Amino acid sequence: MARTNQHPMAPDDETPVFVISVAAQLAGMHAQTLRQYDRLGLVSPSRTQGGGRRYSGRDVSLLREIQRLSQDGVSLAGIQRILDLENQVEALRSRVAELVMELDTARSTLARERSGERVFAAGPRGDVVAVRPGQRPKRTFASQALVVWRPQR
Repeated sequence: MARTNQHPMAPDDETPVFVISVAAQLAGMHAQTLRQYDRLGLVSPSRTQGGGRRYSGRDVSLLREIQRLSQDGVSLAGIQRILDLENQVEALRSRVAELVMELDTARSTLARERSGERVFAAGPRGDVVAVRPGQRPKRTFASQALVVWRPQR
């Protein structure tokens, strides 16, 4: 996540900076509710060395979303399923972006090959030879041996 126009030491949405009481106030909930959501795995705040919870801006946003869904009548199990599905969708979007970049790379490589750049192949003696795209190295038949292959049954 890019941080633009921020001081290099300024926290971003991922930095755990809020203690539980502040996070509860920012989310409009009771601190005990945050503890319950942590036990259920709906929100997983960072921990200090002493075991205290530290919430990030992203965690607070997630708490607000959980509260909204809960007020709309969605059960905690339903909220967990929704969050899981949203995480899956995000992972799939990320994978699609990776595949699009990979496809773009393959297309540009193919375009370079078609534009006349050299391609390398293994020559008849195992050496590396330069060939044009679509060409094969010239073969020299030094041996007159015949190999018969019979498949095993």
